[in-house]
Amino acid sequence: MRVARQRLCRSRFERSAVHAFRDGLTMQIKTLFSASAGFEAARHVDVLPAGHRSRRLHGHSFLATVRCAPPEGWAHFPGGEVDRLRTELELAISQLDYRLLNEQVQQPTDENLARWVRQNLHVPGMARIGIQSTAHEGADLDLAGDAHVWRRYIFQSAHRLPHVPAGHQCGRMHGHGFEVIVHANQDLGSRDLSIDYDRLDAVWAPFQKQLDFACLNDLPGLQNPTSERLSSWLWERIKPELPELSWITVFETGSCGANFDGKNYRIWKELTLDSALQLKRAPDGSPWRRIHGHTYTLRLHLSAPLDQVMGWTVDFGDVKELFNPIFKSLDHRPLHEIPDLADCDTASIAAWILKKARLQLPQLDRVDLYETRGCGAIVSVGAEGPALPL
Repeated sequence: MRVARQRLCRSRFERSAVHAFRDGLTMQIKTLFSASAGFEAARHVDVLPAGHRSRRLHGHSFLATVRCAPPEGWAHFPGGEVDRLRTELELAISQLDYRLLNEQVQQPTDENLARWVRQNLHVPGMARIGIQSTAHEGADLDLAGDAHVWRRYIFQSAHRLPHVPAGHQCGRMHGHGFEVIVHANQDLGSRDLSIDYDRLDAVWAPFQKQLDFACLNDLPGLQNPTSERLSSWLWERIKPELPELSWITVFETGSCGANFDGKNYRIWKELTLDSALQLKRAPDGSPWRRIHGHTYTLRLHLSAPLDQVMGWTVDFGDVKELFNPIFKSLDHRPLHEIPDLADCDTASIAAWILKKARLQLPQLDRVDLYETRGCGAIVSVGAEGPALPL
């Protein structure tokens, strides 16, 4: 049955391949460059209620992230955009490093810190600014200037997918350490602080009790608990309690998951590549011209309607199998020897992957490629979709 399903799956992809190939020749690829940098700082947030722990002086290892689409020629050389963006970000947040944030920002919430970075980071074409105060919480400013606060929750659950073909591993009862990220548009609130992390905790608490150490199939409405079904199941129940809800992110494993924003489903599959490279367009004498290497983080994002029987958009296993030939052509390879790869900067590699992979995965509409944490490029042919925490 697995083989038969795979043939049907391949046939469907092959019928779409001609269209994807035509798209590959004419599609407009949008490119965002991304950089991240950390800083250590203390703060007290006096806008919070009396007795709240964050009113006391405390500290975090913050991570600031920026995405932008600068004009051609902004970097020192074509392919140097990420390096310059990282340098500019580090310069801006140096004013916050090892300092009391209240001396720079009156109420240094994560949202206000993101707004401070946007005001003090002088790079063109900024599309998104993010601040993570911990690995489990942060705030993202979108292009419209709206702040989406988010918090991550973890629960241990079992499940099985009842409609997969015989022999499919997900048809067996198994389990995951699931993670869910609840994102809320803080600017839609009416309170002084609008949505804070305690508010998200309060909304999430009953779902933690339902989901943690449970079999998802036993919950009403989750008889077919795919990542996509779980994301929309949570949306339907959280949205009435939290009207500001922006989207729900479900991590089924550390390397794959699904998003739902009330209308659209998106999934992603994450892989790592260990590759050598050199940048052909870097100036003479630049270290970028020397052969060097990275352990890349690669995320493939796919968008498609939900299959009402299977309960998924695309099978994660199919994504991995159909992408595998491209993966093998990149992993543990010298990327600068690939004949039709113009250069080895992250934007060029990501665009190359997007065009190649869409021939087999026409649902693929975005590729993220990071050479180090948060530093790389995002190329897309559709909506960028939700930001995933790093």
